[in-house]
Amino acid sequence: MNRRALVLFAHPNLSKSRANRTLLDVMRTLEHVTVHDLYDCYPHFVIDTEREKRLLVEHDVIVFQHPIYWYSTPAILKEWQDQVLQHGWAYGEGGTALRGKDFVSLVTCGGSPEAYSETGLHGITLPELLRPLDATAKLCGLRRHSPIILYSAPSLADAQLRAAAHACVRQLETIIHANSDAPALKEQGERDGT
Repeated sequence: MNRRALVLFAHPNLSKSRANRTLLDVMRTLEHVTVHDLYDCYPHFVIDTEREKRLLVEHDVIVFQHPIYWYSTPAILKEWQDQVLQHGWAYGEGGTALRGKDFVSLVTCGGSPEAYSETGLHGITLPELLRPLDATAKLCGLRRHSPIILYSAPSLADAQLRAAAHACVRQLETIIHANSDAPALKEQGERDGT
């Protein structure tokens, strides 16, 4: 059985983002991927929660694709979480609708890997910044995977950007096509040896 991925895409000004447009162009060529542009569907932030729940149930892999905005997600992705991931459906007593599905963040950022390090400009790594999404996925019973990150997006030449986008999508395809028994993200203590 082919596994299907739902890409919940959030960018408030896609026309100005070469990196995210390039990633979307590559992903839209994949038969097993549904790209769902949240700003396009909900320009006034009125989210159809039942539609969103149906989409989640119909897919095996949930992807949050977005640029890093002030060390977080664009606003609509937070609103989407607040509205869709309801107690009793996504988590809590009886909240098993997403249990066992896979989750991954696919993000773009303007900074380099060095800038997103403990000793760099931001003083924190991107995987650390994404920990709230990781915790949300864990609460919902999703199998979490390490984030896929496209660094230095605005400074990449067109050819470099296309190559980086294809590399990101190959990482995503590895998760999509993986056996559901394959190892996912380990807990913090397992990752750092503590």
